[in-house]
Amino acid sequence: MSVVVTGSTGHIGANLVRALLDNGVSTRVLIHEDRRAIEGLDVDIVAGDIRNIDSLINAFAGAEVVYHLAADISLSQSEWPQLKEANVTGVSNVVEACLRCGVRRLVHFSSIHAMTQEPMDTPVDESRSLVDSHRCPPYDRSKAEGEREVRRGIERGLDAIIINPTAIVGIHDYRPSHFGQVLLSLANHKLPALVNGGFDWVDVRDVVEGAMRAEERAPTGTKYLLSGHWVSLPDLANMVQKITDMPAPAFVCPMALARFAAPFVGAFDRLAGKRPLYTSVSLRALRSNRNISHKRASLELGYSPRPFRETIIDTLRWFEKEGKLAKALNLESINLP
Repeated sequence: MSVVVTGSTGHIGANLVRALLDNGVSTRVLIHEDRRAIEGLDVDIVAGDIRNIDSLINAFAGAEVVYHLAADISLSQSEWPQLKEANVTGVSNVVEACLRCGVRRLVHFSSIHAMTQEPMDTPVDESRSLVDSHRCPPYDRSKAEGEREVRRGIERGLDAIIINPTAIVGIHDYRPSHFGQVLLSLANHKLPALVNGGFDWVDVRDVVEGAMRAEERAPTGTKYLLSGHWVSLPDLANMVQKITDMPAPAFVCPMALARFAAPFVGAFDRLAGKRPLYTSVSLRALRSNRNISHKRASLELGYSPRPFRETIIDTLRWFEKEGKLAKALNLESINLP
């Protein structure tokens, strides 16, 4: 089987490519700029851009399966034009290229953020509607529109399925991701304060395994929520403290105060040349629905997310190996609850 992966140098892509290679799958990767995550791997590299359909047709020629992960991720309220170009037009181009090249199956990676969170007292599952309000963050809207593009492709005869993971955490996080940066800041005692909120976090390896099983088994048009465990930021910080012996931030900011301060903190971070972590968008995510159901994936794919503490330990081990931690881990002395 010949497989193409877009977004292969991102967090999920780096893990997916390795899993495919471990399974003996001939893998071609579409590369736009950064190659760190796939250096030294036995893959066929094709230069391209999801915004250029001709480059996609060149990359997809002869492929049986395309995993589409390439996307722009943003915690800003003001980046709709570039998000639309990558996450909507880019998806439309991928769909069109798959149809023209006769690709057998498209596995499209969307996001939990594409789905409405209300009502908050009811679990989120695959039946939830896609967001469509302009009051929603641009990233959320762009991922919802991307899913709609895939549905239009299915109506034209494309065999496609959709994967909606929650907040990704795990190994091979080279850039690092937004959550990877939070984890590093905690492990290196560089996060000045916490926010009284949390999210459903899922191990990148579980998402990759679930997506690969879906590619093999799922009927056309099926959508799977791949969630993990809801954990608050204070509980995460306490866990990291036990693993690293680095003290957790002493101040836990109430959500109302954090929302008021977010524009000022974000402006200060940008002036300092840092990527803002606490923005109005990220704070909105930290207030989202706590109950994200992966029942369908469990029943149909045998999906079972690993314990969260295992994910955090493995991720910090990987960051340590990459030279990203200020202090070596002493895992033998850890007794996590």
